[in-house]
Amino acid sequence: MPRKFKSGDWVKVRGKLTAPKMQVLKYVPKKDLILGSVDYDSYLECVWYKNWERICQVFHQNKLIRTIETGGLFKTFLTNHKLSLS
Repeated sequence: MPRKFKSGDWVKVRGKLTAPKMQVLKYVPKKDLILGSVDYDSYLECVWYKNWERICQVFHQNKLIRTIETGGLFKTFLTNHKLSLS
């Protein structure tokens, strides 16, 4: 199965309206208990913050969708400052 995301992408859980916006950390290997094979290309480790606590969790890539807006953890606000030399 081809990889759908890369590290740094912003994703949400598909179908949940209150799902947090998460950042993809990396793909992680996961062993199938029935077949005994290891899958390296389907499971993602994601991180998000809730009440100043860092939460990491592993999701299958088909349960996630990419979000358009980015920077949820480190949002900066740009303001236009006028420089006055007088």
